[in-house]
Amino acid sequence: MSTPSEQEINEIVRKVIASLPQATVASPALSHEKTVAIGADHGGFPLKETLKPYLSELGYTVIDCGTNSTAAVDYPDLARAVAELVASGKAFRGVMIDGAGIGSCMTANKVPGVRASMCYDLSTAANAREHNNANLLTLGAGLIGESLAKQILKTWLSTEFGGGRHAKRVDKIMEVEKIYMKEGRSS
Repeated sequence: MSTPSEQEINEIVRKVIASLPQATVASPALSHEKTVAIGADHGGFPLKETLKPYLSELGYTVIDCGTNSTAAVDYPDLARAVAELVASGKAFRGVMIDGAGIGSCMTANKVPGVRASMCYDLSTAANAREHNNANLLTLGAGLIGESLAKQILKTWLSTEFGGGRHAKRVDKIMEVEKIYMKEGRSS
């Protein structure tokens, strides 16, 4: 049996990612304004399973992008799936959980239109939304507990973007993305 090429592997991953959200929508009535895409790697899986019903309690429809066990997986694949749902507008917000939250944040921010923020306390959660209009939250399951994760999530979801002087800065963030996309360069 021959080893698949990188292009073949990328195509398989693309197809799997494209098929995940439709198969795992937790509610048939999908209101994009109240839809949160959530994903986790194996280290974040237990916390993801805790946060899914909590999101439902808060009134959100949940799209689970995986993973579905503690078997080892690569966080970039799941972070990309969550980020693509946010960027496409199929989800109003996204949440990605890995061991530290850092790698998933880096990955998600590569997807055009995503402003991912790694939050580890209530201040970073409020600031990410109010000042930066973050649309994807990353959490480090190895760094924060279940109770704090719920508090961060609730604060992050309930904090409105401040607009005003912050809007100009967010526009500048998005302008950097547009420049690199136009030039065909990657960041």
